[in-house]
Amino acid sequence: MGFLMNLIKSVIYGIVQGITEWLPISSTAHLIMMNSFMPLNLFEDAAANAEFWNLYKVVIQLGSILAVIFVYNRRLNPFQKKISAKRKSSILRMWTLILIACVPTGIAGILLDDLIDAKLSSAWVMSFMLICVGILLIWMELTPRKQTVTSIGRISPLKAFQTGCWQILALIPGTSRSGATIFGETMMGFDRVTAVEFSFFLAIPVMFGASLLKVIKYIAAGAAFSAGSAVVLLAGMIAAFAVSLVVINFMMDYIRKNNFSIFGLYRIALGIVMLVFTAFGVLA
Repeated sequence: MGFLMNLIKSVIYGIVQGITEWLPISSTAHLIMMNSFMPLNLFEDAAANAEFWNLYKVVIQLGSILAVIFVYNRRLNPFQKKISAKRKSSILRMWTLILIACVPTGIAGILLDDLIDAKLSSAWVMSFMLICVGILLIWMELTPRKQTVTSIGRISPLKAFQTGCWQILALIPGTSRSGATIFGETMMGFDRVTAVEFSFFLAIPVMFGASLLKVIKYIAAGAAFSAGSAVVLLAGMIAAFAVSLVVINFMMDYIRKNNFSIFGLYRIALGIVMLVFTAFGVLA
């Protein structure tokens, strides 16, 4: 019964992850808040459960990342059949930009991962970042800028690197990786569609790298792992993958006709709720 309940919880986590990963509202904040109400308890030892959760909340995002690869396969694969040399060159250039953007994030992630887990992974910090980035998204829409980057092909290596620097902010729980990159890109003159698409593509190496780092640390620490915990994690990833297929297309359709203000308002409301829950000891 305990295993089945954890499996159901993981599927629910995956659904929430699939929805929130592609909206600038912080998937991590949602998962951590949910964990306060319906925690995964696969092991008898509380420390083992905490270690597994630290791994789970990152690796579950791979399901969402695989959905991006599936949806944008033709945009991302330079080695597909019957592709022109020009198209192949364009895709390879895009991957070069993605890797350039990942350099500052990767370095910061490796250097600051332990510090962030120890000092910044608190409900107070997440609440603060939810509200702050929400305000920034609303301010961004109230002060429109000239759009000079209207396609990924027009992104320069410098702007890609600068986007990666903005993405460093997403290491702080509650910020939202897409929220940080979309805000930074808009400040640099990206139009909404280009900002969202490039943010989606940046997630691929970033989340693969973050997941690999967590797995290496988890194994190196000799943390408990079992077939049951692997199945629970896989169930969450599959749910995240399935839901992400729908949400990615929704987000692209929505942003072609609307702006990001609604996400800013949602973030502020969620941040206030989290502050109240934290003040009353509901959230750790």
